Amino acid sequence: MTKNQYPIGSGFTAASTADEVLKGIDLSGRNVVITGGHVGLGLETTRALSKAGASVTVGSRNPDRAAPALAGIERVEVGRLDLLDPTSIDAFATRYLDSARPLHILINNAGIMAVPLVRDARGYESQFATNHLGHFQLTLGLLPALRAAHGARVVNVTSGGHRLSDIRWDDPHFTTGYDGMLGYGQSKTANVLFAVELDRRWAADGIRGYAVHPGIVVGTNLAPSITEDALRAMGLIDAAGRPIIDPDREKKTPQQGASTSVFAATSPLLADIGGVYLKDNDISPLDTPRPINFGTEDDIPSDVVPHAVDPDSARRLWELSEQLLKA
Repeated sequence: MTKNQYPIGSGFTAASTADEVLKGIDLSGRNVVITGGHVGLGLETTRALSKAGASVTVGSRNPDRAAPALAGIERVEVGRLDLLDPTSIDAFATRYLDSARPLHILINNAGIMAVPLVRDARGYESQFATNHLGHFQLTLGLLPALRAAHGARVVNVTSGGHRLSDIRWDDPHFTTGYDGMLGYGQSKTANVLFAVELDRRWAADGIRGYAVHPGIVVGTNLAPSITEDALRAMGLIDAAGRPIIDPDREKKTPQQGASTSVFAATSPLLADIGGVYLKDNDISPLDTPRPINFGTEDDIPSDVVPHAVDPDSARRLWELSEQLLKA
């Protein structure tokens, strides 16, 4: 297991906001790329980083639709990026490299959850392809810009949902027995393993990797297929359809949910630490696997479990991902 997977006592809490985490941090002259930075947690992350002085490039499938959401935020530009389309990913990375700007922070934020079975043009299951493989390809494509920063961070937005499934090594694309939540869980495990192996491979180049669980934020468009009735049954919205906010039980506002991404991207407390899974603005302790029971009075477990930070699995996933990109 990764040796640094234990809390460091950051001083922040589950209720801390992105602005609170960034207080006193000046990001002037820093360049950020964030996928899906125009909606939900991504939009709040973009806003907070810009407010601290960063220049932010947002990757979006539809830049024309993203632009109005970003209006009024300083130093923001939008580029077309479809994480299910390898050609689009390469084009986005090439445009950024052609600008000759170093990349100080890459936040792999975009994602989908619990969708019906969809396959991309290669036959890959869409959650694995979008949430992990697209970001893997993007990160490799931006490596020269990350190296040029002489100190960069890559933040993968994952989820406590990683506890639902290890990597399905024999059938990652669900040729049989598709289950949307298991597909989501696998993709979120992949996000963590990717951060672990990235940090091992690239820390010597000054590039550190982190995986972040933001908490549960209703209304982010992550899982549009989940109905209001289902959200109510899970204890996430009240009878009137309003989000229930209880950060100590994972239920957060967008400002609270974005805080751990911002913490991973900027906190000086992590200057010499990488390859870890974070939640509530600190490093998560390692937990033992147990069921996730939505809608109960118990806390929803989200601490990292061993299969997501296993270094052998992290190396294996990196090699598998490289093979899948070549196919």
